[in-house]
Amino acid sequence: MARDTNASSGKVRKTRWYHQVWQAYQMTRQSDPAITWLILAVFFGIVAVALVIGLIAGPVVYFLLLGVPFALLGAMFVLARRAETAAYTRIAGQPGSSRAALGTLRRGWTFTEEPVAVDPRTQDLVFRGLGRAGVVLVSEGPAPRVGRLLEAERKRTARVISGAPITLIQVGDGEGQVPLRKLPRTVQKLRPQLTKQEVAEVGKRLTALGAVRLPVPKGVDPMRARPDRKGMRGR
Repeated sequence: MARDTNASSGKVRKTRWYHQVWQAYQMTRQSDPAITWLILAVFFGIVAVALVIGLIAGPVVYFLLLGVPFALLGAMFVLARRAETAAYTRIAGQPGSSRAALGTLRRGWTFTEEPVAVDPRTQDLVFRGLGRAGVVLVSEGPAPRVGRLLEAERKRTARVISGAPITLIQVGDGEGQVPLRKLPRTVQKLRPQLTKQEVAEVGKRLTALGAVRLPVPKGVDPMRARPDRKGMRGR
């Protein structure tokens, strides 16, 4: 009787890059049906340009062989951008969507898994992050309403962190708010103001504040829906 060597050895099968690309395409097509035609247009458009250049400068075969890899890269770039947009669209408006978006930050920031403040009536939330730029408080909810909750959490936080900078960010589509898809970039652009030692000290002080227990949507990390960069390079 044949055995499954992967199962018997206890190894987890690694997801191939082309599987990740296919999953990203399938997810994107659900909310963006035009993605198929857009990818084909980019691919054949670049190949056509390579063909024209080849006919003019020659040899044609050389430019076609050079154009196909660029066409694939162009198609993958379009898919990656559209997949990112589709992923953010899917989670927009869900409780905890801002925390999911912040999970795409590569390094230098730590964010609470649970909200640090919540309005039980409206379900407006505030999440807290810490990095070399200081403390960041990120809220979810309409601008006229969530401002009070965010300000209350700022005052509560300021009492224990001894003057470390606090940045307030409202996530949403209202005036003065940051759209969900721009949230990670907005946080990443904050200028460092603390040393690593100061960050560690502030972190200890913040631990005493704790967090509010409230379920956050699972599996809503936008990065999971994007083709992995190594995969797009064929690794």
